[in-house]
Amino acid sequence: MTHRLDLKDLLSFDPEGGLIHFAGQRALLMDAVALGLLRKELISMLGMTAARGILTRLGYAHGWRTAEAMKTALPWPDESFWRRAGGRLHTLQGQVLLEPVERGPEDGPAPFAEALWRESYEAEQHLLHVGQADQPVCWSLTGFASGYMSYCNGKPIYCLETRCVGKGDAVCQILGKSAEEWGSTCVEALSFYETRCMEGVLAQVTEALKEAEQKLRVKRRTLARVVGESEDPSGLVVRTEGMRRVLALARRAAKVDSTVLITGESGVGKERVARLIHDESERAHKAFVAVNCAAVTESLLESELFGHAKGAFTGATHDRPGLFEAASGGTLFLDEVGEVPPAMQARLLRALQEKEVRRVGENQSRKVDVRVVAATNRNLLEEVSTGRFRQDLYYRLRVIELKVLPLRERRDDILPLARQLLAEASERLGRKVASFSPEVADQLLRYGWPGNVRELANAIERAVALHEGTRIERDDLPEEVREAQPSILPGSAPRTLEDMEREYILAVLAHNSGNRSRTAEQLDIGLATLYRKLKQYGHPEVAN
Repeated sequence: MTHRLDLKDLLSFDPEGGLIHFAGQRALLMDAVALGLLRKELISMLGMTAARGILTRLGYAHGWRTAEAMKTALPWPDESFWRRAGGRLHTLQGQVLLEPVERGPEDGPAPFAEALWRESYEAEQHLLHVGQADQPVCWSLTGFASGYMSYCNGKPIYCLETRCVGKGDAVCQILGKSAEEWGSTCVEALSFYETRCMEGVLAQVTEALKEAEQKLRVKRRTLARVVGESEDPSGLVVRTEGMRRVLALARRAAKVDSTVLITGESGVGKERVARLIHDESERAHKAFVAVNCAAVTESLLESELFGHAKGAFTGATHDRPGLFEAASGGTLFLDEVGEVPPAMQARLLRALQEKEVRRVGENQSRKVDVRVVAATNRNLLEEVSTGRFRQDLYYRLRVIELKVLPLRERRDDILPLARQLLAEASERLGRKVASFSPEVADQLLRYGWPGNVRELANAIERAVALHEGTRIERDDLPEEVREAQPSILPGSAPRTLEDMEREYILAVLAHNSGNRSRTAEQLDIGLATLYRKLKQYGHPEVAN
């Protein structure tokens, strides 16, 4: 009777629509690809182990519930019929085609349960969305079989795959045994049927996070020692009052969802400020997605930002969400927004105002929950006056504006920033370069840094890569930095003697890693005089 089970015996539809019942229990019709995408997301977010545990236990609960329903669904001649119906139900539900395993005398005694599975939807979806695995992947299907048989037999029965299409085999094959029969050979595989599997994964994730946090704390302490004073909690080096105000305003902006426009020359660190806004906002647990609008051609920018539907243009072989959707719940950073073509500016404005996007090739709009932070090195107000940038978009972006100062206007930041970049480059390149010579510190302060922080980072990395000793010398610097003249030359703004004295004292102090006694001795001034000057400069306490 079991093999003659038909869908019409078990499946019923409400005449008014909306409700489907299978074996007397409410059921749902689910798209196989949607389940495949769910699997992909679980693996991406939680890892293979946790995803397998979730899907195995989901299948187990499904099988157990189905067995409960089947017990009273039909007038069975005796209990053996509904107990053996699990495999047929797998087929009727469209999950897999079941075939018995043909065994001969040479194969030995038959196991408690054994079957071949063909057309497994789960193996198909895993191959489609994740790719070929090195282990069996029909997790919910084996879970279903285990749950069904465990209910029917009144004791735990565990099914495991010995072959699987998802790992390259020609067919899927399962064995079902009790825990005692499996013995110690499959302890790891059987753990996926237990909640301890998830608890173990969460424990591993917790330990990994603790280890990463510890490494981050150690690195920050190391950088703080190298820099000689405490750094901003964000990791940004700020000593000038102007930059302190910028970061304070950025932190206030982080508390609200208003659009922020960050302006400043190329290389000043606009993206770092954008990340600070994201990291200190309520969206910090979601994605920070950045796109350089100047690096994407006009023909592709629309698809990149808003996504496209399958067949929307040549090469659009599947539906693809855009960056607005990818950043949902988080922050979308539009770098070089001043380069957005005029035709795209209207669509961008609509997305910001309506908080919805429309994929290329689609007629329907999709709501998006995303906070936009934009940046540009252009003078957008001037662009508006010339007609190259929409005025309404400009004001929509510039709800809050942050102006990041160029490095030449942040002279107090140069040496602390250079020391931090030196520590990072030394660690990254595996070199033991620990400091700058006084001549190098002097040249770093003399140079105008037209490329700003990016140019400074490149100069420091070049010096670390080429130098053989433990201290950067003047000859290790790029030629333009090495040959920089004092800024009191004709054509430049005069500098006061007090400013020059201040820069030199701080440079010598940096060279001595914050040691005041040694600095006072080299400068041939009293320690009390040095202390008084440092206090006058607003310099924090440093170690003797």
